[in-house]
Amino acid sequence: MNEFLTAHRALTNWAAEMPDRAFLHQPVDGVVRTMTWREAEDACRRIATGLGSIGLKAGDKVAILAKNSAEWFLADIAIAMADMISVPIYPTAGAKTVSYILEHSGARAVFVGKLDEPSVATDSIPDDMPSIAFPYPTAECGHGWQALIDANQPIDTLPEPDPGDVMTILYTSGSTGNPKGVVISYGAYAYASMTTRDTVNVNSDDHMLSYLPLAHVTERTVTAGPAIYAGAECWFVESLSTFTDDLKRANPTIFISVPRLWVKFQAGVHAKIPPEKLNRLLSIPIVGGIVARKIRRELGFGRVRVFGSGSAPISPLTLEWYQKLGIGIGEGWGMSETSGFSCGNSPFQAKRIGTIGVPIEGTKIKLSDEGEILIKCPGLFSEYYKQPDLTAELFTEDGYFHTGDKAIWDIPREGYRITGRVKDIFKSAKGKYVTPVPIEAGLSGSALLEQICVMGVGLPAPVAVVVLSETGQKMEKAEIEASLKATLSSVNVGLESHERLARLIIVGDEWTTENGLLTPTLKVKRDVLESRYSELISANYDAPVVWGNS
Repeated sequence: MNEFLTAHRALTNWAAEMPDRAFLHQPVDGVVRTMTWREAEDACRRIATGLGSIGLKAGDKVAILAKNSAEWFLADIAIAMADMISVPIYPTAGAKTVSYILEHSGARAVFVGKLDEPSVATDSIPDDMPSIAFPYPTAECGHGWQALIDANQPIDTLPEPDPGDVMTILYTSGSTGNPKGVVISYGAYAYASMTTRDTVNVNSDDHMLSYLPLAHVTERTVTAGPAIYAGAECWFVESLSTFTDDLKRANPTIFISVPRLWVKFQAGVHAKIPPEKLNRLLSIPIVGGIVARKIRRELGFGRVRVFGSGSAPISPLTLEWYQKLGIGIGEGWGMSETSGFSCGNSPFQAKRIGTIGVPIEGTKIKLSDEGEILIKCPGLFSEYYKQPDLTAELFTEDGYFHTGDKAIWDIPREGYRITGRVKDIFKSAKGKYVTPVPIEAGLSGSALLEQICVMGVGLPAPVAVVVLSETGQKMEKAEIEASLKATLSSVNVGLESHERLARLIIVGDEWTTENGLLTPTLKVKRDVLESRYSELISANYDAPVVWGNS
């Protein structure tokens, strides 16, 4: 087990060891601004002093409401250097959620960065709360990032917190109700970040790309943390429109994504090379290898040595498709409550596709009698902030946490296989329980589908509401129906009679965080989708593939 070391001490250590080496690369208007370790340390120390200069004191909570940027990294470290507690907020959160988190956490100040809707910050941040604007167009704030740096000297003495002291409060993106405040200690963060670093073998020669929300635990302890503890370089994305160029410029050696984006990348490839043609090319000796290498380069993966996927289940068929391109994606599993990565197929093994692999060092997993994953590890959260009863309810007498995920130990694959969320399992009108995740995984093997949600509480048989991929959208209606009918039949053959889908319902509205149908971590909000499509899923249709709203 690694010796305890805070992230801010790790940064100062690297600044002393390799002060002039590049650390952060931030594109601004297409031009990359690079910051060395020494410059990063100096900025963090000055911001830490600056927080005190605007009236904050040790133990205060400071929120960060912003998209990813170099300044996000630095603000997080500066808050710790000031002996304060960070409270990240998703940049896609609405004003109501932002207001709730600021009030519930007791935040005394907030950093504000790039936002799609700066008015959210304006509408939710109290007038008397100190606010600090990152150096990008954003909501009007009382203080500017660079001005705070210029006006203050570097803090001299850094805090030396105990492992059990609170470092950050992560508010979960939950699909219903107000988000819960997950309290993460310095020890939990250090364990998660350093163990991930060691599991993936991150080193100072690695390039990492930060683009998934830093308000989420995965990006915080699988990208930011390992980069800081390993002395690796980290690149950022300027905007969604520049993502491809930013990815290629970063030329990462480690690339982590989420299922939704892996499917998007796949659809982009199919948009240029139809699936049938690509399969033929990949099957030709020598030619297949050339085609695969070209696709990897075009995607920006020419130098990647470690691929990962997390945050939500990914279809084994998707992973097998990528493997044909020489891209071995190791599926990982974790939660905010476990400080991120807890179990994974790392190093990648093809035989473990379809599983989340095995626990990382120091983590113990067991299955309850009902098949729920119970976990114990040094990365476990301390408590749900201001919710002691809920905290106590979810721990066993011997200290294991109830994760809410169900799994089985897959003997042939030698890994845990997720079978769904306890709360996602529903009962049909036949009184039989249906687990949607494996059914969705089967359907996702179709290149025509990009988003899938199986539902059917109280219905005679479950149905799947689906959104077409870019490939599917370019096909004729009759061709789509024929292909999806075949997919439906193929999936149903492998299901128990009560699980078999009555039909696929194609809808035309994409599910996004903006329209409230996905969480900030791109998971579907099942209850919201069921409400939205209640009339469609309960109507009687004769055809196995039907068209809903368009």
